[in-house]
Amino acid sequence: MAHTQLDLLDVKILQMMSGNARKPFLEIARECGVSGAAVHQRIGKLQSSGVIKGTEMLVEPSAIGYETCAYMGFFLKDPASFNEVVEKLRGIPEVVECHFTTGQYDLFIKVFARNNDHLLHLIHEKLQNLGLSRTESIISFKEVFKRPLPVDDSVVRD
Repeated sequence: MAHTQLDLLDVKILQMMSGNARKPFLEIARECGVSGAAVHQRIGKLQSSGVIKGTEMLVEPSAIGYETCAYMGFFLKDPASFNEVVEKLRGIPEVVECHFTTGQYDLFIKVFARNNDHLLHLIHEKLQNLGLSRTESIISFKEVFKRPLPVDDSVVRD
């Protein structure tokens, strides 16, 4: 994706929204010293250019019964089956991220399970049938922190 031309107003809007995507446009406008229409227009531009990909509601996994978070590296039997495997992974709701990476793995995923028994079931019943030669799993005990990328004036392009 090509870099989008951003100015200081775009940066200020991105900073405020990355901290709170539900912040009202009029509040952003007041803090930026522009009209609500200007903020609405800028956010539309940032969305259409792909800078803002959307907003999301973050659900605490353990609050809805998903106690186990694991990361898994996949070794495919046939690396040419990459796209087919990715499409099958899209059909497994517990798989929340999938990455094509450098290094030893063909694919790297993040998966949530209700507990270790559920994770074992997912591995045996859903993941191993995807054409994998083997997997490596890492269980996360606890997410220590998660944050949005920093948006600062260095992204302004003249």
